[in-house]
Amino acid sequence: MISDNELRSIIEKVINEAQNSNSSSPTVNKAVEYKLNTDLTKSTFSNNGIKDLGLVELKEQILVDNPENPEELKRLRKYTPARIAVGRAGTRYKTETILRFRADHATAQDAVFTDVSDEFLTKMNLQTFVTKCTDKNEFITRPDLGRVFPTDQLDQISKLVEKDAQVLIYVADGLSSTAIEENVADVLPILMDGLKAKGIKVATPFFVKYGRVMSMDTIGDIVNADVICVLIGERPGLVTAGSMSAYFAYKPTIGMPESRRTVISNIHRGGTPPVEAGAHLVDIIKKSLDSKASGLDLKL
Repeated sequence: MISDNELRSIIEKVINEAQNSNSSSPTVNKAVEYKLNTDLTKSTFSNNGIKDLGLVELKEQILVDNPENPEELKRLRKYTPARIAVGRAGTRYKTETILRFRADHATAQDAVFTDVSDEFLTKMNLQTFVTKCTDKNEFITRPDLGRVFPTDQLDQISKLVEKDAQVLIYVADGLSSTAIEENVADVLPILMDGLKAKGIKVATPFFVKYGRVMSMDTIGDIVNADVICVLIGERPGLVTAGSMSAYFAYKPTIGMPESRRTVISNIHRGGTPPVEAGAHLVDIIKKSLDSKASGLDLKL
């Protein structure tokens, strides 16, 4: 079996040969030069000099050979991160397209199967409570256990979370630990400060490990908060593994219909910016408190 070092050496050799071949060829035209500029010079390389395909901005990547109108293609490409303008090698995808797909798939898997780091939770000063799930595999295969808590955890929540707050905000890992670590540090402070600036009493936030959206219903039954909001990692995809959602409900209870929840989704640097999402949440949570409603009953 080929070793990692041998594989790196082969990849480096192929990349160097491709660059040297294109730069020395007298037939290279402006379209090919444009492709090299967007694909190679703007890419992010790891410490060993190998391009990290997972960090290449898809909206800037064009792999079509000799496009008729490269500037127009560049303009159109910026409208979507979808895998278009990837070119082909005969009847097949190009190697870089396949490798990027695999890199994005690996990133999505990592987002699901890794935990939010202790360092991050310490930095954000978030105390941790755990649902009835005992590990990631059980969390993924038993969504019902991610909605409820063991008795000892319920007792801890009941003792430690303020009962007279108007709003309770907590963080749950959901299906993407990456989303939590990339977005919460921007969203949570703005959300907390914005609500307090409006004279709204907010409980101390905390973290729920192996938590699903409906964990708020269980928490709602033991914490006397008017609005409960959870910042939770979304199911990752092949465009981004760092997308977060914010769900909230007015006086959530176990068994309530999903139509009573309000959600802002797609919170990440390529979607709704975290800072903007935090400010928007402040406004609509205030409206929820004023109208005593959420979900379909909340008129925005």
